[in-house]
Amino acid sequence: MLLKLERKFGRYAIKNLMLYVMIVYALGMIVFFINPLIYYNYLMLDIDMILKGQVWRIFTFLIQPMDDSLLIAILLMYVYYSIGTSLEYVWGTFRFNLFYFMGIFSNILAVVLIYIFTRLYLGAGLSFPISLGYLNMSMLLAFAATFPQAQFNLMFLIPIKAKWLMIGYFVILGYNIVKGFVDGGFVFGVCTTIVILVSLANFFVYFFMTRSYLSPKSVKRKMDFSRSYTSGMREGMSHSVNDPQTGRKVITRHKCAICGRTELDGANLEFRFCSKCNGNYEYCQDHLFTHEHVQ
Repeated sequence: MLLKLERKFGRYAIKNLMLYVMIVYALGMIVFFINPLIYYNYLMLDIDMILKGQVWRIFTFLIQPMDDSLLIAILLMYVYYSIGTSLEYVWGTFRFNLFYFMGIFSNILAVVLIYIFTRLYLGAGLSFPISLGYLNMSMLLAFAATFPQAQFNLMFLIPIKAKWLMIGYFVILGYNIVKGFVDGGFVFGVCTTIVILVSLANFFVYFFMTRSYLSPKSVKRKMDFSRSYTSGMREGMSHSVNDPQTGRKVITRHKCAICGRTELDGANLEFRFCSKCNGNYEYCQDHLFTHEHVQ
């Protein structure tokens, strides 16, 4: 499905999207520090005001700064710019555009669903304020799913792998949902659940859309590979290459079919086989999503 969409609409994708996103955030910071009420009174995503004709709020809510502190906002902008550009490089421009714009749509949808729910349940629709924090966190989750072995320095001191950050973040989200029901009651708990689940929907959609629904033959091939990989009997599993440090011939387990890199070229490199290619082709993380499938 993604390949069909990319072939049809790929030429409209915005290259280096995160640069433009950061420009919008910078504009939001300027507006916020001039007068914070400008954003909350005229620009934020408020369904009541949109229904009264202020349709520009569908777009202007995007300029909300990442934090009230200028220093922290700049730091967060740098972090998410780095994550976003890395994802665009690995996935390709179109797929990253699709992921990010789905996240924006999910934020809008969450506000609409909360308004409908509160109107039906309470008799009066409520505009639940939502920031783009969950959209930015969905990028972090996608990065962790793509590069689970990548390392972050938590609080600039504690090294932690991305996969553990992702697991920890899901635990925190579950805690926030429970806390919403306990502290705020049924309505607030439902609103909190809608915000979290719908705002992060782009991550879940990405996760499932990039997983291949395999034919029985492909499933058998993957199972055969899994068994033979652990026993070391897979044909062609080992590769003879020159060690970049010693220059001697060594045997490696992995080798990218595009760039030729092996696990000797970096401790953080990851390699996976592509189930859509005919044959046993292995790719590094930089080429897993961008290579042309071998037919």
